Amino acid sequence: MKGRDYCVVPTVDPPGSASASPLSPSSPAALPKKKMPQRKWEVHPGRNKFHCNGRIMMARQTGIFYFTVALIVVTCGLFFGFDCPYLAVNLTPAIPVIGIVLFVFTMSTLLRTSFSDPGVIPRATPDEAADIERQIEVPNGQPSPSYRPPPRQKEVVVNGQTIKLKYCFTCKIFRPPRASHCSICDNCVERFDHHCPWVGNCVGKRNYRYFYMFILSLALLCVFLFACVITHIIMRSQKANFLKAMQQSPASVLEAVVCFFSVWSILGLAGFHTYLTTSNQTTNEDIKGSWSSKRGRDNYNPYSQGGIVKNCFAVLCGPTTPSGYSGYQGNTATTPNETASTPGALPPINGAESVASIVSSPAVLPTLAPPPAGANPPVTPVQSTSPPPRPPPPSLALSEQSSDQNTVTK
Repeated sequence: MKGRDYCVVPTVDPPGSASASPLSPSSPAALPKKKMPQRKWEVHPGRNKFHCNGRIMMARQTGIFYFTVALIVVTCGLFFGFDCPYLAVNLTPAIPVIGIVLFVFTMSTLLRTSFSDPGVIPRATPDEAADIERQIEVPNGQPSPSYRPPPRQKEVVVNGQTIKLKYCFTCKIFRPPRASHCSICDNCVERFDHHCPWVGNCVGKRNYRYFYMFILSLALLCVFLFACVITHIIMRSQKANFLKAMQQSPASVLEAVVCFFSVWSILGLAGFHTYLTTSNQTTNEDIKGSWSSKRGRDNYNPYSQGGIVKNCFAVLCGPTTPSGYSGYQGNTATTPNETASTPGALPPINGAESVASIVSSPAVLPTLAPPPAGANPPVTPVQSTSPPPRPPPPSLALSEQSSDQNTVTK
């Protein structure tokens, strides 16, 4: 039609319609995808295996661990199948009950030792590692005869005893006291005891108590099985000769052989770790002779509580730090059941293990840990951003000036 102007109005299709353009801003394909944060165990650089969403942490070499589990389960299975029925009827029904309790307790402590985080110290982030390396290197790349770079060791005093903190070139941190780097798992472990292939994991601060209870309960179980098997064979030999009794129960003979060759090493290991527990030492410290009197007259164990009972309580009943792989990578926020951990930071230590002088060292603690939950954050004074007062209008200023003059004239 003449005399009328027409304009074309573009129409926007709804996002869910079939005719919507795949490149339109409202289409789902054009929206940026949110990147899910990774958990710390997913980017763990050490030689460990994780299962059940990071709840189980083990070493990569677990063949001997499966052999340990099979040896305990098969031996106890033969005992419950061939010896327990005879002894429960002819001796006492308490034997199966005692055997089941020892077996369950031994297996539970073994699995807890094998599946737990031994106390792995998280490695320093690239920024923290660069900051420490920058302190060690010569400033500006210009060597000076008067400049001496910081040493690769630091010294702290614990209960009057000087302790050296060594720098780990792999983890890029200064290791806390009693920590060491495991060459098999490629991690720095807090209060490192040793790497045990029989449990398939390192033994450190967070799982040593379970390891000690496993060794102790395994020794009791081995002695109990050996005594019951010998009693079973003797009771059968009273009704017939000894060879015929062995032929009637060949499983008992196999159990007796396994327990006889195992009980001596297990009892010796349990006695050795009992000595370490009562003196508050680790296997690593005992082998190196860290607190031996041969190194000097004034050399002593600064972590000893001064008594056998106190040392046992400190080692077996002391508090443990949360795992350093329970949160998300690059996120300091934690859930209520998690605690933020700082790479290279020293966890809280009780009593004789208090090393307050380490906290003031910037090379040992590259970054400060976040304040605990519920704590009031530091308040920073903020300057006022309100504009300055506006000057009065000229007319008002003149009137005020004239009034002042009149006042003076009067």
